[in-house]
Amino acid sequence: MDEHKMVAGKVKKPGKRGRKPAKIDLKAKLERSRQSARECRARKKLRYQYLEELVSGKERAICALREELDMYKQWCSAMDQGKIPSEIKALLTGDDQKSPQGGSSTKTPKSNKNNNNNVQG
Repeated sequence: MDEHKMVAGKVKKPGKRGRKPAKIDLKAKLERSRQSARECRARKKLRYQYLEELVSGKERAICALREELDMYKQWCSAMDQGKIPSEIKALLTGDDQKSPQGGSSTKTPKSNKNNNNNVQG
């Protein structure tokens, strides 16, 4: 019993409990660390690409909305002067539905909804 110690009435064997630490291969550990860093950089790059595309799409939407707002401002100023823009005449008479030519630069899906609300109220 020279090798074993008595602790609180129990025989304790020398050494630690559980899994014994294997000899850590330093080169393998460094390579795992490098690989993990590469994967982290790749994920970061993909995340930034996604965010840049998202911002770009939002900027395009903002530009389109600004153009639409400018168009409505022009229509309002024309109506203030007593002129009715041809686009509004087409919406009121229903010509827009009969002949979808696309010669006009207006955006009809949003224009119809907004203009109909303005005419009624």
